[in-house]
Amino acid sequence: MTHLLAIDTSSAWCSVALSMHESAPQLRHELVSAGASQLLLPWVEDLLQDANLQLKDMDAIAVGIGPGAFTGVRLGVAAVQGLAISTNLPVIPVTSLDAIAAQLCKTQQFKKKQPQCFVIAIDARMDEIYWAKYQSAESISELPRRLGDIHLSKPEDIQLGGIHYLAGSGLKVFGERLFVNRTISSDALDADISISAIGILECAKRALKNNQQCDVHHLAPLYVRDKVALTTHEREIAFGKSSS
Repeated sequence: MTHLLAIDTSSAWCSVALSMHESAPQLRHELVSAGASQLLLPWVEDLLQDANLQLKDMDAIAVGIGPGAFTGVRLGVAAVQGLAISTNLPVIPVTSLDAIAAQLCKTQQFKKKQPQCFVIAIDARMDEIYWAKYQSAESISELPRRLGDIHLSKPEDIQLGGIHYLAGSGLKVFGERLFVNRTISSDALDADISISAIGILECAKRALKNNQQCDVHHLAPLYVRDKVALTTHEREIAFGKSSS
């Protein structure tokens, strides 16, 4: 029997899920902004108690490693490092966009459209987006395959050639700026989907099946952007503000 714990704090949501073999996963998922540090470990404890399990009963702990909010990503990774070291458990790092892609493929809207290739695009702040292309799985039991790296770019520079579905918070934040070079029908857009521990679980199950878990000492955040903040001069250039 496989037991997996999944954690994600890479966005404004605090999300913890527990998977027990073929049973429906148990989820705690709440929009908390900066409050995740106070909720994360109590939620883990609550889910384990409700399932009559202990942390040492897990086969692995999965965590969202970003890209996303820098503080949130570091919080999730640090929490899992502590939990895994205390119980000598392996870990499974999952990127945010891969988790969202796994969730997207379960939605009715996506199943109805059945796009061969799609893009996940999320707000990266600083007037940029994180995005990646995916190829849909051939069966519902499989997960989509990411085509290449996760990119960081201006919204206008997203590459939508050959893409027939677009999802993620980038749509809600940047809207038409994503469609400078291409249009996608309105029924092939999903601006509301966001990352949760359920998506982390879906990716982690496949990783565990393929023996892709790793030692906790190899766990690290994924920083697609090296720089966290703009200088005052850079903000003036980026947002068209004149210096005072």
